[in-house]
Amino acid sequence: MKIRLDAIDWHILKELQDDGRITNVELARRVGISAPPCLRRVRALEEAGLIRGYRTLLDEKQLGYDVTAFAMVGLHSQTEADLNAFEDRITGWSEVRESYMLSGEVDFLLKCVVPDLQTFQNFIIRDLTAAPNVDSVRTALTIRQTKNAPVVPIERVE
Repeated sequence: MKIRLDAIDWHILKELQDDGRITNVELARRVGISAPPCLRRVRALEEAGLIRGYRTLLDEKQLGYDVTAFAMVGLHSQTEADLNAFEDRITGWSEVRESYMLSGEVDFLLKCVVPDLQTFQNFIIRDLTAAPNVDSVRTALTIRQTKNAPVVPIERVE
């Protein structure tokens, strides 16, 4: 069921996405309503699943995670059971930070973040290529990140 959002809801979502640490009082001021109805709206958006959580974004390079790479994985079999089994395996690999099942030439695209190239190579050899049902793995090392927008592109406020 899709939730109908009004202009204030959209504005709340945009403000929270821009700054998840904003106080309710400041949020209410920015969206033009008083604090109690603002808090009720935020809670309703959370309960509806539109707000899935709050987190702090860390700088991986400053924390020593110098390598970001992608692995494109092809599987021998794409039955639902085999896809689910591979997805379950992915959840246990801390190197994999994002995973997407794709249509086309590859079955999965994995974004990996690791301290160094040796760690990535070890992961590819020991874990990924050795995993059941993995047919092929192609990798690509990133040179630099040119955009990082881990948010929903809220352009409009209805």
